[in-house]
Amino acid sequence: MKRILFCLLMIAASAHALRADEARVLDGEASKTGMGWRISATVQHADTGWENYADAWRAEDVSGKVLGTRELLHPHVQEQPFTRSLSSVMVPDGTRELILRARCHEHGWSEQSFTLTLR
Repeated sequence: MKRILFCLLMIAASAHALRADEARVLDGEASKTGMGWRISATVQHADTGWENYADAWRAEDVSGKVLGTRELLHPHVQEQPFTRSLSSVMVPDGTRELILRARCHEHGWSEQSFTLTLR
């Protein structure tokens, strides 16, 4: 029984360690600009250099449809967390919330997300 509990504990710790390395959006802002929206996301990731860094974030509607993606072209090793914006995002009328999600160059899109309420 102790061996089984130990194995389960090790599996849970490993899964947590993998999730901890995901890029994640900590905060977001939106402002209406003309016909579109300007969306800003504050991203955090343990960037180590070109081999492992947060390389994008995106805005989705609540059904998961991607409305815009902001590519990040270089690591931000010395700048954590960091904020970047995306302009001219076309958000359907009546949308009240966006889901912001970040991507790590090594691990892909994060399961963690940030819900941004539009005003």
